[in-house]
Amino acid sequence: MSTFSTAERVEQSGQPPLTSHDPRRLRLFCGNANPDLAREIGAYLGVPDGPRVIKRFADGELYIQIQESIRGCDVFLIQPTCAPVNDHLMELLIMVDACRRASARQITAVIPYYGYARADRKTAGRESITAKLVANLLVKSGVERVLAMDLHSSQIQGYFDIPCDHIYGSPVLVDYLSTRDLGEVVVVSPDVGGVARARAFAKQMKDAPLAIIDKRRSGHNVAESLTVIGDVVGKTAILIDDMIDTGGTICQGARLLRARGAARVLACATHAVFSPPAIERLSEPGLFEEVVVTNSIPLGPDLHFPQLRVLSVANMLGEAIWRIHQESSVSSMFR
Repeated sequence: MSTFSTAERVEQSGQPPLTSHDPRRLRLFCGNANPDLAREIGAYLGVPDGPRVIKRFADGELYIQIQESIRGCDVFLIQPTCAPVNDHLMELLIMVDACRRASARQITAVIPYYGYARADRKTAGRESITAKLVANLLVKSGVERVLAMDLHSSQIQGYFDIPCDHIYGSPVLVDYLSTRDLGEVVVVSPDVGGVARARAFAKQMKDAPLAIIDKRRSGHNVAESLTVIGDVVGKTAILIDDMIDTGGTICQGARLLRARGAARVLACATHAVFSPPAIERLSEPGLFEEVVVTNSIPLGPDLHFPQLRVLSVANMLGEAIWRIHQESSVSSMFR
């Protein structure tokens, strides 16, 4: 468990203890996407996951009922829109509608992983910007605030016509890496688009040097790594990205770093999407010393491999939920 945002940290920060809130005013409900994470968040807050019924009719339609009064309550719906994306997104929208019709005071969608985020702009004619479409759906359904973690691009915050609190998984990753004897470290961005993320991560890693992999794509989920910009010889290279999907980009980057003389290679990402054939690629012997991810997306036993390390972001999400409920600063968590 990460040391980020523990109860002791909250006390030191001068925030009121979590037990001081009125449990009748703060409600947590989760869908089927990641119930384990929701339970951890509830344990941190001292608020149990609320009772609800989620079932399907014979034709596959979803039915959701909230099974307690939430009139006038501050409701937080915890649901990453991970695979199966359409099912989990629809589940979230129906939960929102159910809470709105039950007269909740405020409905906050807690989305640890925001699906459809990669299509955040038009790169060719006649394309849909699905990141904006999903934002519109959430707003129209009745969501009044969104809490998201490590969006694929920061501009997605502006797609919402409601408040959007954006938090980062990097403190949890940095907390873990600080316990490891890594020697001389270089933080590596797997592509030019991730330089800002890698630079911020390097700053948190005691101002570690930065390297960039020049990459060229020939199609969706197909990447060709070309060269490394920066010195990696004899160093521990930490590849940092927001997500690992099929693993093609980050694995090609790791091979290139090995070829350029990196002594050790670690991969760090917030969202472990792990679409096939990611497991086969990431578990290749001699490629990664460790693959460090968070539990923003649930990983079944079939998605585990020896190099994998999963860290919990429940404390951080729970702290953000508490601060939103108390109407205090969320951004100060990262200062």
